[in-house]
Amino acid sequence: MRRRYLIWLNWPERPFRLNASDLKLFKGLVGGGEVHVARSERAFLRALPEATHAICWEFSREWFSRAANLRVLATPGAGRELLPTDGELPGGVRKFHGEFHGAIMSETAIAYMLAWCRGLYQAYEWQKSGAAADLWRRVDLGECCYTLAGTRAVILGYGRIGHALGAKLEALGVAVKGIRRRNAGELPDAVANADWLICVLPSDTGTDGIVGAKLLRRMKRSAVLINIGRGNAVDESALASALKRRRIAAAFLDVFGKEPLTAASPLAHDLPGLFRFPHASAFSPDYLARFFHELAARGALD
Repeated sequence: MRRRYLIWLNWPERPFRLNASDLKLFKGLVGGGEVHVARSERAFLRALPEATHAICWEFSREWFSRAANLRVLATPGAGRELLPTDGELPGGVRKFHGEFHGAIMSETAIAYMLAWCRGLYQAYEWQKSGAAADLWRRVDLGECCYTLAGTRAVILGYGRIGHALGAKLEALGVAVKGIRRRNAGELPDAVANADWLICVLPSDTGTDGIVGAKLLRRMKRSAVLINIGRGNAVDESALASALKRRRIAAAFLDVFGKEPLTAASPLAHDLPGLFRFPHASAFSPDYLARFFHELAARGALD
């Protein structure tokens, strides 16, 4: 059967949206075969009956009834909620999620960490104030700065992304403790001695609110929480309370329980030590290029 590749990768954010350069790369990787680009869900569903390979952000299990020739279903996303489960796949269909995110997301987490421990955020706050007294707070900044090397990090969710982050942190002199399902019981004691708690959890059942009031109370007051996984892992009310009471020093959040974030969230307010980002830890102009190269290396384009 002739290979027919159907690509539907429309997304508001530029790094996640197919462009001419990405498409040229993809055509070069597949060689022969027909490549069709859909610009809407309607166009995607109209072309799906002829597709042998479907590459899209999300796919509903009901669409399999239209996909008689489908052999490969792939998404750039790492989240397992984006595609039907293995048990819902028709026979003969292989499923692929992106596995390349660690290299990008680890840089985001380390950027948060370096900016915090080297005093960049504090210096910028003084700069924004415009007050004469804040023009040269060298003595005060000296109280804020420390080195990343020599600190301790707990990575909650030690899969591919967690391992990629852990390797880079260890290269920078950080002691890393990885937490997975099999050693989840070690989490409370691990965070008690940690300078950083970094969540890289998926939205799987069992992770809801795992970072709650009890765990936050175990953390050092100087510790920092980072979440680049999924928002459901953090009890947002408990975190807001901990920040208000300065029970922990700071929280860098790339993800939230409900997205996009609205004013209804307890984390939508200006809390001490809170830094919000709009689910952007994997942004990179070569995002889709990395994905296409990975698909080729894994034999998903055959």
